[in-house]
Amino acid sequence: MNTLSFKTKSARKEDVKHQWFIVDAESEIVGRLSSKIAHVLRGKHRPDFTPHVDCGDYVIVVNAEKVRFTGKKWDDKEYLRYSGYPGGQKSTVAANQLVKKPESILEMAVKGMLPKTKLGNAMIKKLFVYAGPEHPHQAQQPQPFKF
Repeated sequence: MNTLSFKTKSARKEDVKHQWFIVDAESEIVGRLSSKIAHVLRGKHRPDFTPHVDCGDYVIVVNAEKVRFTGKKWDDKEYLRYSGYPGGQKSTVAANQLVKKPESILEMAVKGMLPKTKLGNAMIKKLFVYAGPEHPHQAQQPQPFKF
C-alpha cells in the first residue's frame, strides 16, 4: 500500500465556515460546562480541526445566573483582580460574583481553558454569555448544541 497517497488536510481561515450554537446553562456545573464550551470555541469538535487556525464556532450561553458549583465553592472559591497599582489586588467570593456579574463566572472559566495567545484572544471573542434566557442573536439562527 502506498502511504504517500494519504495527505493530511489543514484547514485555512478562508475555508472555515463558522456555525452558531446556543447552550442553556441552567443547573449545569461550571467546570464541566466551560470545558465543553472551550472545546467548541477551539474547534476540536470538527473533523477538520487545525491547531494554528481559528476553526471554532460561535457559542451563545443563556441562563448564566443559574449555574452551580459542587461542594463549598460558592463560599471558598475566590476571583482575583488587580488594578495595576501597589496594593490594588481585590478578591471576591463566587457567591458575591454571581450577584454582581453572573456572566463573568463562565467567561473567566472558559478563558482559562483557551490558549493564552492571539489565537486564544480571537476564540474568546466568539463567546456570548447572558444572565437571563434572552439574547440578541436570533438573526444568526443558532442551533442547540448536543453534548
